[in-house]
Amino acid sequence: MKLAKVLTADHHTAVAVIEDDQARILPGMSSPADMQLTALLEANDPLATVQKLLPKSKTVRVDQVRLLAPIDQQEVWAAGVTYKRSQVARMEESESAASHYDKVYVAPRPEIFFKATPSRVVAPGQPVRVRADSNWSVPEPELALVINSRLDIVGYTIGNDMSARDIEGENPLYLPQAKVYRQCCALGPWISVMNAPLPVADTVISMQITRGADTLFQANTTLAQMHRSLPELVSWLGREDEFPEGAILLTGTGLVPDNFTLENGDEIEISISGIGTLRNPVVKDAAVLRPEVSRD
Repeated sequence: MKLAKVLTADHHTAVAVIEDDQARILPGMSSPADMQLTALLEANDPLATVQKLLPKSKTVRVDQVRLLAPIDQQEVWAAGVTYKRSQVARMEESESAASHYDKVYVAPRPEIFFKATPSRVVAPGQPVRVRADSNWSVPEPELALVINSRLDIVGYTIGNDMSARDIEGENPLYLPQAKVYRQCCALGPWISVMNAPLPVADTVISMQITRGADTLFQANTTLAQMHRSLPELVSWLGREDEFPEGAILLTGTGLVPDNFTLENGDEIEISISGIGTLRNPVVKDAAVLRPEVSRD
């Protein structure tokens, strides 16, 4: 089931089930509009709860609504170095910290870091941002786990973990600046809610980057290339932490473009089999930076 957060023609936020070219808008629940998606994900059986609401739904064409990022007030977190390709890329970008990335790949404890608040997440079709002070930025296509407050995986969506590789490579302590900024993350196009866990071995992630009429990058990988399991990553996220509204966990990337940086106007298309396709343009403003403050 494709569960989406949408903006209707009369400018109301709602939850809808997407079926081919139709959007079945679910009736309003007792929760505030900005928490209705969360209320469904927090149900003991989200699929059954939605099925009970469907007979009262209003059906419109998909092109009559605007898809929003499938998130209410959840925090977005991310796991790093979960694919061999990501380990190699991180070692390449930071010679001084190469051994740390090598160690975390094989260590029992994964790399888990905070990625975004909802205000920093953009919807399908909305621009993701390259930092003005970065000269080497790439998209990172990732399977995103939708987790409820009980740390159950209740659905899956697509995430783009934008990353300033030059900033992180200069010093690993700059990771928050390389990863967390406005428009640093895209989610969508909806949440895929399933009766069974995602078939890891058969799930393909692909990414295409275009600049005008030119395809600059095109590749794919599978979740079978992940070094860690999805439940393992969730269990580490939940250690000594709690998420009253649930959370979104990006699970790492196995696709890293070589010798490439995003530029203003590029287009990113990420597809995951069984879920859908997330498309976002890229924006990079001309550098308007404050002058450096003397440390003397």
